[in-house]
Amino acid sequence: MDLQDKVAIVTGGASGLGRATTEAFLAKGATVVIFDLNEELGDNVAAELGDKCFFEKVNVADEASVQGAIQRIMENQGGLHVTVNCAGIGSAMKTYGSKGPHSLDIFQKVIAVNLVGTFNVTRLAAEAMAKNEPVTEDGERGVIINTASVAAFDGQVGQVAYSASKGGVVGMTLPIARDLSTYGIRVNVIAPGIFNTPLMNAAPDTVKLPLIEMTQFPKRLGNPSEYGQMACQMVENGFFNGEVVRLDGSIRMSPR
Repeated sequence: MDLQDKVAIVTGGASGLGRATTEAFLAKGATVVIFDLNEELGDNVAAELGDKCFFEKVNVADEASVQGAIQRIMENQGGLHVTVNCAGIGSAMKTYGSKGPHSLDIFQKVIAVNLVGTFNVTRLAAEAMAKNEPVTEDGERGVIINTASVAAFDGQVGQVAYSASKGGVVGMTLPIARDLSTYGIRVNVIAPGIFNTPLMNAAPDTVKLPLIEMTQFPKRLGNPSEYGQMACQMVENGFFNGEVVRLDGSIRMSPR
C-alpha cells in the first residue's frame, strides 16, 4: 500500500516510537491522527507536525473512547487505511519477592493497556477499514501494525506483567491476520529491542550501558526513526502479513 493520501492512526503517537512513526508516515504523504492520553503534548505535536497531523485524546483500553475517535476520523478524514499501535506502559515487579506477591492491580493494568488496548484499537480499526474500497490490485483495504517487544521472548527479572502483555500481542498476530484476510487487511507486529526513546534516554548509564552491551550490532540503542522506517516497509510491502519481526540489533536479554 502506498502511504500517499492514506489516513493512519498512531496510538501513543505523541512521543517515542509513535512520534517517529507519525513523522515517517507524514513524510510519505499520509494524514496521521495521533491517539494519546496526554492532551497538551498531543496538541503541541500535531500543531508542530503540520496540517496533515491531528490529535485525538483517547484511552486505548476504553471501547467508547476508541469508537468515538474512529467515528470522527471517518467523518472528518473520510476513511481509515493504516493503524499502528504504539501505546503501552511497563512495570517492574517480581512474581514474588521481599515485598510479597506481585500486585494483581498492576498486572491487570499492564495487560489492560498493552494487550486489551491493542486488541481494542485493532478490532475497531478493522471494522472501519473493511468499509474501504480496495486500494491495490490485490484487493487490499488496510494495514494494522502492533508493537510487541523482545521481552515477549526474553523477559527479564521483574518483567512478568510486561512480558505477558507483549507475548499476548505476539500470540494474537496470526489469528487476527487470518480473521481479517477476507477483508484484505494485513496484520503484522514489530518487536523492538532497546530504543533511544525519551524514557530510555533519561535512564542512567548504569541502566543503559548493560543493555547496549547485550546488543550485538550495531552497539547502540535503536533510533526511533528505524522503527518508523520498519512500519513504512510493512505498509508498503503487500506480501508482508501475519509476521512478528524483531527489530533489536540481535539483542538477547539476560535475566537481569
